[in-house]
Amino acid sequence: MGHAGVMLNTYPADLGGVDRQVLANCIEACFDCAQTCTACADACLSEHAVAELVRCVRTNLDCADICATTGRVLSRHTGYDANLTRAQLEACAQACRSCGDECGLHAHMHEHCRVCAEACRRCAQSCNELLAALG
Repeated sequence: MGHAGVMLNTYPADLGGVDRQVLANCIEACFDCAQTCTACADACLSEHAVAELVRCVRTNLDCADICATTGRVLSRHTGYDANLTRAQLEACAQACRSCGDECGLHAHMHEHCRVCAEACRRCAQSCNELLAALG
């Protein structure tokens, strides 16, 4: 169990019936994806044909910011706003789909894009699983 799960287990109040493991998995997937997207953007900037990767860099950085914000929002429970959380999860899942698709276009030439596409798909799936658990 990662630190997100450990911290959720220490939370003194009820989480409104949300499965703590599903929530922890999503938080960890968001932070993992943010780091992976940041690293992929940096790797893209080091490629010889960087001009062909401009859209990929932009998508990576947008996805990284959205994932990091989502992870932080999901880590706060006091004064919880379900509508805001759902909107953030939907935005994160969309950013991850977009980034995963973009990185997927370059995955055959750049291993960092293949790894990033996988992380994005995993994060989108985790966001969708949490959305389903929230009802």
